[in-house]
Amino acid sequence: MKLFKPEGQIISTEENKKYLSSPFALRDAFYSEAFIEGRVTRCDSEHNLHVDLGCMKGIIPRNEGAVGIEEGTVRDIALISRVNKPVVFVVTGFRTDAVGNTVAMLSRRRVQQECAQSYVSSLKAGDVIPATVTHIEGFGVFCDIGAGLSALMPIDSISVSRIPHPGARFTAGQNIFAVVRSVDENGRITLSHKELLGTWEENAAKFSVGETVPGIVRSVEKYGIFVELSPNLAGLAEFSEGIEPGSHAGVYIKSIIPSKMKIKLIIVDSFDADYPVEPPEYFIDSGHIDRWVYSPAESDKVIESEF
Repeated sequence: MKLFKPEGQIISTEENKKYLSSPFALRDAFYSEAFIEGRVTRCDSEHNLHVDLGCMKGIIPRNEGAVGIEEGTVRDIALISRVNKPVVFVVTGFRTDAVGNTVAMLSRRRVQQECAQSYVSSLKAGDVIPATVTHIEGFGVFCDIGAGLSALMPIDSISVSRIPHPGARFTAGQNIFAVVRSVDENGRITLSHKELLGTWEENAAKFSVGETVPGIVRSVEKYGIFVELSPNLAGLAEFSEGIEPGSHAGVYIKSIIPSKMKIKLIIVDSFDADYPVEPPEYFIDSGHIDRWVYSPAESDKVIESEF
């Protein structure tokens, strides 16, 4: 059974390198209909993609560049945006160019069609899958869930701790895990992420009363300042003038109260910093979830997700 991964995850594998090592190996890929990857070096004026195969030139004709291009449901920006990035394809044949060089003809569309039919169509709400962040917008992130096929993760599904922009959590090209949040009647998939980052108790267990730890100021209210300790955990400090959302801080943990899902903090210091985005720490990275309960058993307030 063929595996369908987000683009870029097989380009450095030994098997992929072997297929690109010689014209004879590339012909083996043609006869076996193997999925291989190469980097797009150019999108010409007719929107054909030119792919670096190492041993010879490769071309993905415009209509073979993505599902929906031929039908007009996908715009050519989907091809242009692949320049200097890996793409997955099958070799469909070989031809000789005007100067006598052999050129491999490739199809990305065929891989996407097979991925949609054999993999994406089988996904259901609650399935945990690998994904790659491809594009970041203010309302959420678009993720490659296999062979360049895209799914949206809305900003409110990224983490329990609220963020001003998805760029606070992710960078383009980042490999992550996600859970299928829903599948609509047209087969479009929406993703979630917060359920994989641990419950309140799992996150609170990483901290102890009396510690001073790093945090990020996420919200400043008149009744207090919310400081994120981890993507699924925030604490509340007393209001103080001059502290802005987005500031980094050192915070003293005054108390941890599971029954109220509260962590009381004292801000020791706050400052501006441009630290790199930390990769997520996953408590779940495979399988299937029917129901996820964030709140502790002793809490009166129940926060949960059902799939």
